[in-house]
Amino acid sequence: MPKFRYKTQDKKGHVEEHTIEAPDRFAVYRQVRKEGRTVISVVEEGGAKDLKKWLDMDRLNALIGNVKMSEKIMLTNNLAAMIDAGLVLSRALSIMEKQTKNAKLKVILQQINGDIKKGDTFASALKKYPKVFSSLFVSMVRAGEESGSLAKSLKVVGEQMDKAYLLKKKVKGAMMYPSIVVVAMIIIGILMLMFVVPTLTATFSELGADLPSSTKMIIGMSNFLTEHTFSALSIMIGSIVLFVWGIRTKRGSRMFEWVLLKTPIIGVLVREVNAARTARTLSSLLVSGVEIVNALNITRDVIQNSYFKDIIKTAEAEIQKGAPISKAFLENEKFYPILFSEMIAVGEETGNLSKMLEDVALFYEREVEQKTKDMSTIIEPFLMLTIGGAVGFFALSMISPIYSLSETI
Repeated sequence: MPKFRYKTQDKKGHVEEHTIEAPDRFAVYRQVRKEGRTVISVVEEGGAKDLKKWLDMDRLNALIGNVKMSEKIMLTNNLAAMIDAGLVLSRALSIMEKQTKNAKLKVILQQINGDIKKGDTFASALKKYPKVFSSLFVSMVRAGEESGSLAKSLKVVGEQMDKAYLLKKKVKGAMMYPSIVVVAMIIIGILMLMFVVPTLTATFSELGADLPSSTKMIIGMSNFLTEHTFSALSIMIGSIVLFVWGIRTKRGSRMFEWVLLKTPIIGVLVREVNAARTARTLSSLLVSGVEIVNALNITRDVIQNSYFKDIIKTAEAEIQKGAPISKAFLENEKFYPILFSEMIAVGEETGNLSKMLEDVALFYEREVEQKTKDMSTIIEPFLMLTIGGAVGFFALSMISPIYSLSETI
């Protein structure tokens, strides 16, 4: 008689797993119903069945998969809509669990729902998954639960996540084109050094041509690539790995951030992106009822640039001393634009800080959108000039010896 492994759930939401011998899975269902429980899953044990289970892609995705920002935004907005329509949180989570195609998110929602049925709050259940739900998300949900306006808090955090996601996509989109062009240029350059230059080098050697310094430099690079290909590739890969490792260290990351801030055009964009993100996050938290000091602490976690983190930390300390929130920002005009600081000061004076922060966020989000479009327009001719210069240098270096030879004939 085959064995079946099955999971059941009682009326209180407790989940148990058992193994039973039965003629078929229908017998298992009948047995569980007699016990007054509900079947969650039934799997036949042994041989191909177990192999199929362990090779199940859903199971694998649940273990190693991730949850995309777009999926979290959809989850948040749908939960807000269902709760606002009158559905209880547990049922709304069950619906989202069935709806989602992401295996990892499905498992997380099932476990969160189980915790809520046991009596935990939604915020405390979410806090167990810090890699999926940020401290901002958890804090806003907690504020919504405490104030009895969970649907409103979810709507606000959904909007905040959506704005942050769109802002990030715009910046990445603006950098995508130049990155592809630069990488393609480097690859073409390496291929020419390895396959085109050696042919010309052999011709120059046979004719005994007098080579200029630029040609000798290119031939030297070509010889190194062709004779020591493994070493050259190791140096290139090692340099990339070292750079990535370097910017992940605290000191290296801070140096890289400093370089970005001092880079023309990009530095302005970095300032405005961080201003928009700071304003949007603070506004969302304050609207949801989060206390100002805690809101600044959470905003500091959301902001990634260490220079801006330091300013927010200073603002947090100033508020605890009784100073206005705008003081720390006004004293750091090199990082936060003057308009950002002045608008916060006006918001404090009028008692409408959250609305003023939202207006500031909208303003800088529009500025970033426009600048990313302008950046594409500026970078395109700059890249063309760079590529043209590189091609011209290579052509002159390799053709000038040929002209010299033709003049001596």
